Amino acid sequence: MPSSRTQVSALLVDDEELVRVGLRAILESCGEIVVVGEAPDGSQVVPLIRERNPDVVIMDVRMPKVDGLAAIREILREVAEPPKILVLTTFELDDYVYEALRGGASGFLLKRARPEEIIQAVRTIARSDILLFPEAIRHMAGSRRNRAAQETMRRAALTDRESEVLRLISEGLSNNEIASRLYLGAQTVKTHVSSVLAKLGARDRTQAVIIAYESGFVGSGKP
Repeated sequence: MPSSRTQVSALLVDDEELVRVGLRAILESCGEIVVVGEAPDGSQVVPLIRERNPDVVIMDVRMPKVDGLAAIREILREVAEPPKILVLTTFELDDYVYEALRGGASGFLLKRARPEEIIQAVRTIARSDILLFPEAIRHMAGSRRNRAAQETMRRAALTDRESEVLRLISEGLSNNEIASRLYLGAQTVKTHVSSVLAKLGARDRTQAVIIAYESGFVGSGKP
């Protein structure tokens, strides 16, 4: 979760200096995001997180030494309260990106995105109440089935209301949009979302949605 600061702090991890320079210029131009550090390789990420305590890590998935997948695993293993992770990619429908999302990344960012889209993606990840690119995640996860996900969903034993909330999360709706759809208070929805994540053992909405698709809970037409 973002800190109580008005600004969102970000850490940039990419082996191309030009990419880091461009991202820093774009992010800091809005006045709401401050870049607190940079790294050219995944091996440097954990020490920098401990030192700079960023809200969001923006990380390339493909780096020559320690790549994004390995870095994500290390972050979640070594950092007690890990930041949100936004992976950089050239192609959204990419197995490598999907594995990063399954592994703990909260979303992805296209390198060809417009500056305003990059800023909005970082804001969204820091806020944690909406799913980035739900259609792309549906395409990546929709045809995959995973027995572990099916068992996780079975053991979660979601209530009818929690099931409704998970389906709406999978559509990419925010808490306020879910509240409007179900005629509930925003705080009630927030409570249901927290319960869904806890029951599924999901780090955030992205992991919950991936479990929902891989188990067949959504995307198959069956509960």
